[in-house]
Amino acid sequence: MKSAVTAGRSAPLGATVLPGGVNFSLFSRAATGVELLLFDGEENSRPARVIPIDPAANRTYHYWHVFVPGVHPGQIYGYRVEGDWDPANGKRFLPGKVLLDPYGRAVVVPTSYRRDAACRNADTAATAMKSVVADVSAYDWQGDVPLQRPSSRTVVYEMHVRGFTQNPNSGVAEVKRGTYAGAIEKIPYLQRLGITAVELQPVFQFDVQDAPPGLTNYWGYAPISFFAPHQGYSSRRDPLGAVDEFRDLVKALHRAGIEVILDVVFNHTTEGDHRGPTLSFRGIDNATYYMLEADRARYADYSGTGNTLNTNHPIVRRMIVDSLRYWVETMHVDGFRFDLASILSRDQSGQVVPNPPVLWDIESEPALAGTKLIAEAWDAAGLYQVGSFVGDSWKEWNGRFRDDVRSFFRGEEGSIEPFVDRLMGSPSLYSHKEREPEQSVNFVTCHDGFTLNDLVSYDNKHNEANGEDNRDGADDNRSWNCGVEGPTDDPGIDKLRTRQVKNFFTVTMLSAGMPMMLMGDEVRRTQGGNNNAYCQDNETSWFDWSLVAKRSDVLRFVTLLNARRVLRDVEPEQKRVALSQLIRQSDTTWHGVKLGEPDWLPSSHSVAFTVRLLKERMSSHAILNAYWEPLEFELPATGGDGSPWRRWIDTSLDSPHDIVDWEHAPAIYGSRYRAEPRSVVLLLRGPGI
Repeated sequence: MKSAVTAGRSAPLGATVLPGGVNFSLFSRAATGVELLLFDGEENSRPARVIPIDPAANRTYHYWHVFVPGVHPGQIYGYRVEGDWDPANGKRFLPGKVLLDPYGRAVVVPTSYRRDAACRNADTAATAMKSVVADVSAYDWQGDVPLQRPSSRTVVYEMHVRGFTQNPNSGVAEVKRGTYAGAIEKIPYLQRLGITAVELQPVFQFDVQDAPPGLTNYWGYAPISFFAPHQGYSSRRDPLGAVDEFRDLVKALHRAGIEVILDVVFNHTTEGDHRGPTLSFRGIDNATYYMLEADRARYADYSGTGNTLNTNHPIVRRMIVDSLRYWVETMHVDGFRFDLASILSRDQSGQVVPNPPVLWDIESEPALAGTKLIAEAWDAAGLYQVGSFVGDSWKEWNGRFRDDVRSFFRGEEGSIEPFVDRLMGSPSLYSHKEREPEQSVNFVTCHDGFTLNDLVSYDNKHNEANGEDNRDGADDNRSWNCGVEGPTDDPGIDKLRTRQVKNFFTVTMLSAGMPMMLMGDEVRRTQGGNNNAYCQDNETSWFDWSLVAKRSDVLRFVTLLNARRVLRDVEPEQKRVALSQLIRQSDTTWHGVKLGEPDWLPSSHSVAFTVRLLKERMSSHAILNAYWEPLEFELPATGGDGSPWRRWIDTSLDSPHDIVDWEHAPAIYGSRYRAEPRSVVLLLRGPGI
């Protein structure tokens, strides 16, 4: 005989394992009734037990709660919430829907799951995603803690968990392909590559069916649970498998010295607009969780996906901070990249406010101190805050770095001054904040847009496979195909493309700021010109491991470049000095083809600079030639001790001469250096060189 339920308590929210049972707590201001449903299995079409939550005895303020004896971790559950169907006043209660717990720590997805947008009154007990009770304290971290690596010694690798190992040529066993466990097997590759942090595309539970008919939401920017790791990325079939397998990945990456940054989506959910499905928030308290238009039946859409989370509402603010705290304290992640973060600057009416409460809540949360916070400082409604994002500790994806570096290397007029500003850490954007140069997260490519290979192989996007007649995806790509659209057998064009790829990598690592690279760019991964592959869960998006051998020259180049991103072979007090910090120092001297005579005219396509570092014990001289002809550059005189310049990098040279180990850098004699068309040269001089 089951023990009788008791009133329980309002805190904490979600399902909390306690001695003898589980406490359940759910917030809903406008509900008139709540039922807790317990299921014996994820494929069950009916709940094994329905527990009405008494609004008189089991409700405190707007929190509905109950303690259920005898419930254990692994119990599958959901809610039904009753209330008015009154869209004109923001109420969308549908008591036939089984709803996910907003604070659920794990989710199961039955094989019969379907998005049921058109079925307003249907009972979804058989088809709905459901939450799972989890005892998150029962994991052995074996002493693991977040790494808190300094930003000046960080190289970020934007990575998709599934895409990293899903390809059959990954060498990962089939059961582990595309999973957290599969990614663990490839950690040695990441170590050899020399990156120091992986930025995982969304791993919160999302809806793979949020895509055009016949396609799949591959990227994961369709969240439905902010506390649960995506079940589809687990190789384990038990309901709690994803929770521990994700933690296994974090622990293994930390052991390898690699931080874990999560790409988090707190700007919208997969429930979409007024025509979308009711899966959780909409059916629990629609007007609390979402921004609504003046016509309360419609959703404000600043995300481009149909709805916008009401992020500065006190309940939603608390949920966001609780989620971040959970992923740091319980899941041990090292940082977050906030998708469309500027939405968090909007109040409940959509107006931009000068001091958004949620942003300061995040920044001032003690549990997040030392955690990397990275903003995508724009939204889909035109708000662009790069250089002006609110807060003291936030770093920003620098979209202007991406655009201006692309423009320079494809030879655009008027690109020289913006390009140099990006090299210097974008002082035109950030100097007013008197912040470290790593506030700027520098990247040329990311998941959203062309891969680096496609940036130098296509003039136009080719998104026909997405089913939107090539209308989707950005039109402003600033790409150049080097003379032929798409794949080519012309060795000259392929060589030029490789040179351009190396140019982009070199400038990203050399510039002041925190560098980020996209998964697979180091081996020239292609998406066939698709610059919006969010719905392509196939070889278009997956890492092609055959390229590791085919493009070994590029991989070698990037590996050696990453290895010297931070000057590790110097005195202990200097170990935080990064190559990127060179050009932010006051003793930088700028040149053109003649020493001390830089050409800042709009028609200029080249620049050079010399920097002393480490108290003048070492010097660097860089030449950047985006012109389509070779140029002869004067070189500064040799050192006072007669030591010559030594060539570390020349992207025009074939491997292995394009980049060398510092200890074997060849000496360069003479007063000039010939920089080939569209090339980058880096010369060094000093002890140990």
